[in-house]
Amino acid sequence: MLFLILAILIPESPRWLTQKARFTEAREVLAKIGSSSYTSKVLTELKANLSVRHGSGFGDLLSLKPVLIIGIVLAAFQQWCGINVVFNYAQEIFTSAGFDIDDTLKSIVATGSVNLIFTLLALPLVDRLGRRKLMLFGSIGLTIIYALIALAYQTGTLGLPVLLLVLCAIAIYAMTLAPVTWVLLAELFPNRVRGVAMAIGTFTLWFASFVLTYTFPLINHTFEAQGSFLIYGIICLLGFIFIWRKVPETKQLSLEEIELKLNITAPVEPKSLQQSANEKQG
Repeated sequence: MLFLILAILIPESPRWLTQKARFTEAREVLAKIGSSSYTSKVLTELKANLSVRHGSGFGDLLSLKPVLIIGIVLAAFQQWCGINVVFNYAQEIFTSAGFDIDDTLKSIVATGSVNLIFTLLALPLVDRLGRRKLMLFGSIGLTIIYALIALAYQTGTLGLPVLLLVLCAIAIYAMTLAPVTWVLLAELFPNRVRGVAMAIGTFTLWFASFVLTYTFPLINHTFEAQGSFLIYGIICLLGFIFIWRKVPETKQLSLEEIELKLNITAPVEPKSLQQSANEKQG
């Protein structure tokens, strides 16, 4: 109910409003974000970007395969990095680390608290440090911690050391991969296909979550705890390499500037926004 009530206060997207030739409303929304010069600059960019006639839907999206692949890989990686295993199978993980039921419940409370605290800490860091840096830090940080957790299980150094390492992993994830993936998915795709592309990215993320949740018991049974965390560590290392080579920095760039940076603007036959609106009304 609270979400429903607050959703009423969410302004309409200025890009959607511009696409529908509702320029006055778009200007009002932009004015809530920045100065008058910012509003004029962004509105001019929106008109220039959206006044070009593009294809739409899946056909146009397939022409942007490199960007689509980045979005799909990031969405899957956010889940396959393995952190949600800790939340979904906390009892099994902490029991295998030598905790009794009472200690396990306290550990579960600790993991949730750390997740909340470090998610809040991530809010100012996204724009201050940049998306790419946070994603790189998160992936390599989890790689190292998973290797240490696997080593702890292998050597029998369980109990508190494992709990502290798990909490560190959750803290890093909450500051980096968890929120920043959603930011990047919303920024990478050009205006004309953003709706369809975000739908594909979101589907990929939750399908990956299903696969992760379903396969962990099988992996844990086959490779035991140390092998499971080692596998997730390897996935995080591969994610680090992918982000390093393929993911651009989008900090302090408008969506239109990101399009130009990624060279994914595909102009075809010019067509005015007003003309498009008139045709739709007709």
